[in-house]
Amino acid sequence: MDEPQPAGEAILDALYGHILHGEAEAAVERLRAGLAAGLAPATLLFEAMIPALEEVGSRFESGEYFLPEMLIAARAMRSSMEIVRPLMADGGGAAAGTVVLGTVAGDIHDIGKDMVGIMLEGAGFRVVDLGVNVLPARFVEAVREHDPVVVGLSAFLTTTMPQVGRTIDALVEAGVRQRIRVIVGGAPVNETFADEVGADGYAPDASAAVRVTRELAARARAA
Repeated sequence: MDEPQPAGEAILDALYGHILHGEAEAAVERLRAGLAAGLAPATLLFEAMIPALEEVGSRFESGEYFLPEMLIAARAMRSSMEIVRPLMADGGGAAAGTVVLGTVAGDIHDIGKDMVGIMLEGAGFRVVDLGVNVLPARFVEAVREHDPVVVGLSAFLTTTMPQVGRTIDALVEAGVRQRIRVIVGGAPVNETFADEVGADGYAPDASAAVRVTRELAARARAA
């Protein structure tokens, strides 16, 4: 007969599974149970929630998960983060750095950007989401205000792709480009375009965005 799991491990395993399978209500319930049992918010985040989201990303990249599974897992993570985020802030939880995200001027699409933001938060980054239809000057202002390690620019329409280059040019002209790494993404964007506009990285989906952002943040810290 198998030995029963300690209560804390059972809660972590259950929370992991609920996020992995996109069971938002059950994830929140298990998260609250963990906090009531004395588990630290950081333990719940780094030993259950983040590993679950990383597994979602791995399954997406391998073709086992598709966009619907990613979306419901992201929703479960978002619901759980709403509880954990203020507790981590109060407790001075470790952060991987700040990331500023936004959809460029003229574009109001936000689903992909929002998913990237949720997954980056889950990976330990502080995310400043500027929303949609963000002018280049607003990105410049956000860099000065929040001192991010990475700025993420999203464009969903071919007609708004030029705004990605204009935003990067504005960061250069303002003298803040050298302080940050820039990642770009969105349906019509590809690696060739990222190179052409002078971005530091390109991500085709939310899972890749986390991986590339981690790489860029590590490079920025080592510089």
